Amino acid sequence: MSNSASGDIEALATSSSAKQRSLLPWIVAFLKPYKIRVGAAIVFLFIGSLAWLSLGQGVRLMVDEGFVQDNAARLNEIILLLLGITAISSSAIFCRFYLMTWLGERVSADIRVAVYDHLLKLSPGFYARLRTGEVISRFTADSTLIQSVVGSSLSMALRASVTVIGGIVMMAITSVKLTCLVLLAVPLVLGPVGFFGRKVRALSRQSQDRVGDLGAYVDETLHEIHTVQAYSHEERDRTLFNERVEAVMLVAGGRIRYRAMLISSVMFLSIAAIAAVTWVGAQDVMTGSLTGGELSAFMFYAVMVAGAVATISEVVGEIQRASGAAERLVELVETPIDIPSVPQPLSLPNKVCGELELKQVRFTYSNIQEGGSELAGEDEVIRGLDIHIKPGERVALVGASGAGKSTLFQLLQRFYLLKSGSIELDGVDIAMLNLQTLRQQYALVPQESVIFAASVLENVRYGRLDASEAEVKQACIAARADEFINEFSDGYHTYLGERGVRLSGGQKQRIAIARAILADRPVLLLDEATSALDAVSEQKVKQALDTLMVGKTTLIIAHRLATVINADRILVLDKGVLVASGTHQELMQSNALYRQFASLQLLTDDGLQQE
Repeated sequence: MSNSASGDIEALATSSSAKQRSLLPWIVAFLKPYKIRVGAAIVFLFIGSLAWLSLGQGVRLMVDEGFVQDNAARLNEIILLLLGITAISSSAIFCRFYLMTWLGERVSADIRVAVYDHLLKLSPGFYARLRTGEVISRFTADSTLIQSVVGSSLSMALRASVTVIGGIVMMAITSVKLTCLVLLAVPLVLGPVGFFGRKVRALSRQSQDRVGDLGAYVDETLHEIHTVQAYSHEERDRTLFNERVEAVMLVAGGRIRYRAMLISSVMFLSIAAIAAVTWVGAQDVMTGSLTGGELSAFMFYAVMVAGAVATISEVVGEIQRASGAAERLVELVETPIDIPSVPQPLSLPNKVCGELELKQVRFTYSNIQEGGSELAGEDEVIRGLDIHIKPGERVALVGASGAGKSTLFQLLQRFYLLKSGSIELDGVDIAMLNLQTLRQQYALVPQESVIFAASVLENVRYGRLDASEAEVKQACIAARADEFINEFSDGYHTYLGERGVRLSGGQKQRIAIARAILADRPVLLLDEATSALDAVSEQKVKQALDTLMVGKTTLIIAHRLATVINADRILVLDKGVLVASGTHQELMQSNALYRQFASLQLLTDDGLQQE
């Protein structure tokens, strides 16, 4: 991961309040809707634990009333009693295990839904700061850890806690003297739990971050595998991947070491305490102040408590690890929505005409950064734009890279907040509109068409979910896409693969245009949809675009002269400033920058025609 990306992740972690408060209430909030199941699980937990604790009294009876008194009949009764208690405990364990495992799965699913819902509300500016692979790692691996804790580790910790408390009570009933000696050893046992537990939690957080870095790198390289292999970059990627794997192992090694020290120290101190207490108890048996059965019962409870403490010490490591994962998820959920909703949004006219007006619009990408860090420097990308576009007008945006053309498209859809100025749609300030309402007025055809891993039908219907199959086909016919779709064996139900790998560039563009035709929205945004196509594909896409633009306000980012000649008006942008406006002929006569751009573009077009 680059230094800037790592810094952004650290900034996100630092800015969150997750570390400053307990994460238990956050997880408990997801358990509230299932309080009946939680209650049932706790009841079965107590039944199972109390049944196991009662076995100690059975041990005492076996020794004092069976073995010592040589009473075979009484011994048989006690054995049957112990079997009955075991059956009750086993049934309770089954119910508890089922309920807690189900709750773990359910809570994990609900957390994923909540996180995903929040992620959909965050603007592209957030994803420019945090790599998608890192977000996916938090979304999947971290929520799986929480599932494991709620479904297993938390249940084990609660059961062990009940066993510890109940065991100590039964030990006190058996022998107050020996119980006091055991309690003196408790601080020695709990000390390592507190010390090593904090270490494990900190290292668990670091471990999850490194796993996120690893996931982000895999996501990036595999999605761009064509470029990786085309440049024979495999060896370098293996090296970089191995470095990230070793970074994961380095942190994991520290976490594992502290967990091992935690478990082993607790086990040693627990057994040492039991051995010391046993020696004292043996002296009491020899003096007659304690029976053999009572000492046996006490030792049974002592071993049970020691085992429960060992379980807690082991589970604490898992819980601390999950706490690190939960912190990362809470950070995502608590990330402020950078494009806030309007409390009382205004309404657009019943029929939107598509009139656009920009008034002294200024924008800089540094506005969207957290902690004052910069994405693209402090220079304004858009500098005081004043533009008025009439309903149904075709306007081409021309300018060199960095002129602000694509940024303008983003601002029209309100993916970023303006530094100053305003943008109006049909006379209404878009900042006062509901975001979904605003974006439903635009149909976008990007330069690089977005194709989802779904069928042709689902990809085109993305523009209007309630469209019938017949309407989808009509849109595809208008987009000149029907001809190649029918050549697929499954026609409109053909699966297109991840990112549309089964389609050529021209076919992808025509699917994207069909999507925009089906959406039928009043404002059309075209980000040079023909710049990377061959001559045949370009001709078909142009025909489709002509159909699409009828009756719509159209803004076209243009890199080819052929695209702009038919525009009603051409806007020439230079470093975020509108430097000229007019038709092609007017600008050829009045603007040197446009003449230079047009002459270079004419040479390019001539070169293409000669080929």
